[in-house]
Amino acid sequence: MKNLIDRNQQREVSEFEEKVVQVNRVSKKTKGGNNIGFSVLMVVGDRKGRVGVGLGKAPDVLSAIKKGVRRAKKQLVRISMKKTTIPFQMTYKYGAAKILLKPAPAGTGVIAGGAVRVVVEAAGIRDIVSKILGSRNQASNVYATFGALKMMRMIASEKGLVDSRPTEEKLVNGEMKMIKKSRKENNA
Repeated sequence: MKNLIDRNQQREVSEFEEKVVQVNRVSKKTKGGNNIGFSVLMVVGDRKGRVGVGLGKAPDVLSAIKKGVRRAKKQLVRISMKKTTIPFQMTYKYGAAKILLKPAPAGTGVIAGGAVRVVVEAAGIRDIVSKILGSRNQASNVYATFGALKMMRMIASEKGLVDSRPTEEKLVNGEMKMIKKSRKENNA
């Protein structure tokens, strides 16, 4: 009986890797004193070409992490890959952050700074060279990397480097389901 209870209470294993990039403690001055809260920047990925970024805000860190993961899963994006790297070189600017991403030959590994490395590894890219050119702010660099990977998917589909059929992602019972639309549905 005890074994059955233990099995039910075990934490469910997620198909996604969740990484905390940044935890900020924020304080608001009010009539009754200081209200303290936390904001957490999360990166979620399946290491198979899907990645998402989410910011969670709550009075405690654990709740903020849960909110960040939920928001990141809602923003999951499939990225374009050429074997274990990206299809082409790209520079992307987000605010003051500027990111340079270059494809690398197999076996090179991930040569990237902290914030860029987290997003790229969560996406499943194993060979890439990157350089942070602008701001050193981790949050800005995460958003810039995420934006570059999204833009790369768009450009690659225009050039015909990836399957351009639209895919629909739905959150079903806490799990992301990929649904490819048929060509008949696209034309209708």
